[in-house]
Amino acid sequence: MASFGIKDLLDILLVAFVLYYLYKLMKESGSINVFYGVLAFTGVWVFASVILDMRLTGTLLDKFMNIGFLILVILFQDQIKRFLVELGSRKRWRLLKALLHHGHGKERDEEMAKRAIVMPVVYAALNMAKTKTGALIVIEQGVSLQEYEKTGDVIDALINSRLIENIFFKNSPLHDGALIVARGRLASAGCILPVSHDTDVPRSLGLRHRSALGISQATDALAIVVSEETGNISIAHRGKLRTRLTGTELEHALSELNL
Repeated sequence: MASFGIKDLLDILLVAFVLYYLYKLMKESGSINVFYGVLAFTGVWVFASVILDMRLTGTLLDKFMNIGFLILVILFQDQIKRFLVELGSRKRWRLLKALLHHGHGKERDEEMAKRAIVMPVVYAALNMAKTKTGALIVIEQGVSLQEYEKTGDVIDALINSRLIENIFFKNSPLHDGALIVARGRLASAGCILPVSHDTDVPRSLGLRHRSALGISQATDALAIVVSEETGNISIAHRGKLRTRLTGTELEHALSELNL
């Protein structure tokens, strides 16, 4: 009887890790039944090919597996891309960061630095919501947004609520694009973002909301939208759109980020 070694354990853990993330992505995208169907088909394939050693059936199922894999890649390319984005994020490993940075003093300093970014953005969003000033603010996370920064005008300024409001003032030449917050500063304004083509986005939501959703699908950034029609505040993160947020909810969402 073959011995069970470390390689076998690592193999099982890797498969479990991949299956867990596939399950998570399928559930978030509303395609969980597809995941169950793929899992059932894989079970039948393993049972027929490996356990029963049915060569003809196994060969046919092998062909279906190869074709099915390509079909799944085509159908769920956005979800796969999101999975790879999350996996490769520079700030993904929070546990490692917590282990490397000890001390209450440093934690307090990091918390104060985070609030210096969060609160001006929250105040600006609330003020623009009151006056129904349309705005789109994107906050960088682990994935660099420099390719999108290049589509706008460089600001490179300290984060300030008054400056944010002036950028989105209706007579400002930069108010139609997105403002990108990166590296703890207001990096660029008037930026062009990818537009989401999801069919489940309500028709009442305009281009700003679709752009916010698009950047959240392409990267791990969080996008804030202030509606010009209603003054409602929305956020898009990890391919999900949340609308009609209060100031407290917006502050909580931003506080959860790795800034």
